[in-house]
Amino acid sequence: MSELILASASPRRAEILQQIGVDFHIEPADIDETPMLQESPFDYVKRMAQQKAQHVIDTVAGSSTAVLGADTSVVLGSKIYGKPKNQQEAMAMLAALSGKTHQVLTAVAVGNKQRCVLKLSATDVKFRELDPKECLDYWNTGEPLGKAGSYAIQGLGAVFVEKISGSYSGVVGLPIEQTAQLLQTFKVPIWGTVHKKNNFLPCSH
Repeated sequence: MSELILASASPRRAEILQQIGVDFHIEPADIDETPMLQESPFDYVKRMAQQKAQHVIDTVAGSSTAVLGADTSVVLGSKIYGKPKNQQEAMAMLAALSGKTHQVLTAVAVGNKQRCVLKLSATDVKFRELDPKECLDYWNTGEPLGKAGSYAIQGLGAVFVEKISGSYSGVVGLPIEQTAQLLQTFKVPIWGTVHKKNNFLPCSH
C-alpha cells in the first residue's frame, strides 16, 4: 500500500480523489508551464503532467511514495486555451468557443522514484451560441478566472454546454476511470477512506 501526493493545488482534482475514497496530501508543483515552440496540445498536456509529478518526486516524495500530476487544456483546432489573465482574454476565449465543438485534454501521470506511467483523456465539448452580454455576466461571477478555457463545466459554466462526448470528470480535471487504473498500478487504494470510516478491511488483490 503506497502513500499518495497530489502535485496540484486544484480543488477540483482534490474533490475527485476524495470522491473515490483516496487518501492523499497536497504538494503543488511549481514548474514553468510555457508551451514549447510548435509543441502539439497532446504533447504539451502530457509533458506538463509528467513534469509536475517528477518535480514532486524529486523534491518531496519518499522512496515508496506515489505522486499524481495532471494537466488540463482546452483546445480548439491546434490552439491551446489556458487560464485567462483578465476580462479581455476571457471574453475572447468564450467568443471563440461559442457555437463550436472543442476538445478538453487531461493528462494524468502517476509515478514514484522507480517509474512514471501516464494516461490521456480527450473529451469533445459542444458549446451553444453565446451572446456577449451573457459572457460578460459570466465573467462578473468570478468563475472564469483560473479556469482553462474560461469556464467550469461543474459550475455556472455548465449552462453553455450543449453536448459532451467523453469523460465528464476529465473535463473537470481528472478522468476518474483512468486515474483509478493508474493508482491501482501503484498500489494506492481507492475506496480506502470509505473502508477506514466503516472499519472494513480492503479486499486483497
